Amino acid sequence: MEERDGRGGAGRRAAGALESDVMAVLWAAEGPLTAAQVGDLLPDELAYTTVLTILSRLVDKKQLTRARAGRGYAFAPVRDQASDTAQRMASLLDQGTDRKAVLARFVSTLSSEDEAMMQELLRGDEGT
Repeated sequence: MEERDGRGGAGRRAAGALESDVMAVLWAAEGPLTAAQVGDLLPDELAYTTVLTILSRLVDKKQLTRARAGRGYAFAPVRDQASDTAQRMASLLDQGTDRKAVLARFVSTLSSEDEAMMQELLRGDEGT
């Protein structure tokens, strides 16, 4: 039997894993990065053309912006990681047919610390 590596197949990443890795690199950066810089910061060594393809797809999906940087482009996330995650959560909630049931199930999975944090946020006690 062929051994799987946890990335969706033998030697293959799960769908979206490369995009997630690229987004993580860009969210951690202090500013826009070129494709070469992103490639250098990824956990696995990828061909420059592969990195550029992933970045272009993320631009097409409106998750990244790109601006001229010398002969190439520098890429930056459209939203910070928290905003992006919140947008994806809202989108998933919108896909459900019973919002109350979805929210109830979500809340039931929260740790006591997360539940207390959620209650503070709902009361407006963000402490910021």
